[in-house]
Amino acid sequence: MANVRPYGPGFHHIAIRALDFEATVRFYEEGLGMTRHFGWGEGDSRAALMDTGDGNYIEIFTGRKEGDIPEGGILHYALRTSTLDADYARAVAAGATPVIEPKDVSPPNADRPITFRVAFVRGLAGETIEFFQNDEL
Repeated sequence: MANVRPYGPGFHHIAIRALDFEATVRFYEEGLGMTRHFGWGEGDSRAALMDTGDGNYIEIFTGRKEGDIPEGGILHYALRTSTLDADYARAVAAGATPVIEPKDVSPPNADRPITFRVAFVRGLAGETIEFFQNDEL
């Protein structure tokens, strides 16, 4: 990757606030195959960094209440994968809500012709997760 800089700024983590902290951590472990790398706090002030396997993290916080307005403008986040269909099925089996089933996409008016595979689920904290498969992007 020619555009990688040796020192930041660069992507480190995306943070979400969970309705059910334990269930959300379990979903990221069992449904998405991540590992809990680091955690802190207690009771209603807990958080955990879930390792995506490539040096990046999903940070899960406690404290979201049913009906809360989302805190920001993140539309979704995407997880790169080489096994999209299996990863999508695993997430759904672990409790994710299907949003868009796996499909191939060839965007119109793109910089160059390209096809990639995508699927979307909604996680236990209400977050929208995209699975993205393409060897070029």
